[in-house]
Amino acid sequence: MGISDRADFQATSDPAVMEAADRGQSQLLSYEALYNLWERQQWSVQDLDFTQDRIDWHERIPPEERYQRMYGLSSFFIGEQRVAAELGPMMRAVPDEDMRIFLCTQIADEARHVAFFNRFYDEVGVLESDNLQDRLDETSAHLNENFGVLFDEMLKSRVDRLAAEPEDLETLVEAITLYHMIIEGMLALTGQHFIIEYNESIGTLPAFVEGFGNVARDEHRHVAFGARFLRDMTERDERYREAIQRTLVECGPAADGVLTPPWMKDAGDDVKVFGYSIAETRAFAMKALDRRLKVIGLAPVA
Repeated sequence: MGISDRADFQATSDPAVMEAADRGQSQLLSYEALYNLWERQQWSVQDLDFTQDRIDWHERIPPEERYQRMYGLSSFFIGEQRVAAELGPMMRAVPDEDMRIFLCTQIADEARHVAFFNRFYDEVGVLESDNLQDRLDETSAHLNENFGVLFDEMLKSRVDRLAAEPEDLETLVEAITLYHMIIEGMLALTGQHFIIEYNESIGTLPAFVEGFGNVARDEHRHVAFGARFLRDMTERDERYREAIQRTLVECGPAADGVLTPPWMKDAGDDVKVFGYSIAETRAFAMKALDRRLKVIGLAPVA
């Protein structure tokens, strides 16, 4: 049984994998229900045993494949650190207390995700660096320029604005669109799907797969919050609907670019790596985003 087949994995009724979302039939959980789900879905990085993963990385995975895997691993490691740093102003800016309580749990989740990748890198011996900050610096060399545009320019500029003006709800809507719909809901969950599936299919990195599955389950819960928040805000004021649509258009090129590793920049979209082409990855990501937009009420229902 795969990670995503666990009985609790889709407890958030996540629209990315629900065909009912194509008909706009997905039920979004309340903020209180999402908080309660967080309490039930706790897990510990310290419980993972990376002994077999170290053997797999150094003895079963060829050097070229290890290099190719580093783009996906680096994107998540750096991405988790970036979003953990940006959540504070967003948490303070949300207009309702039940929203704020949930975002406090998400800050804890993102910190745990950073700790998970740091421990994996450390115990498996993926990098030469021997501490968290140096590992973040070393692995950043594997990212492409679109990653920086999306995280360090588009998201950070909005979060910096919220830090100065927490009452700016239109900027908050833009930030949550970027964070929860694009970065988590479109890009992260797509990468998690393919990385977990590939490792399960060839039987490598069992502790990483277990921990990454827990990360993915957390992300589904976060995305469910984002979908609920954005739907609630569009019902409050039409200008928030326009803010979501404007943000999606602005970030589209950079988000699409993040899906392509630097070493595949000049390869065709149909060239397959790890069993899938960029075209197939892009199609999965776009379908996930489209389903979420339907649930929010921003896309035509089939």
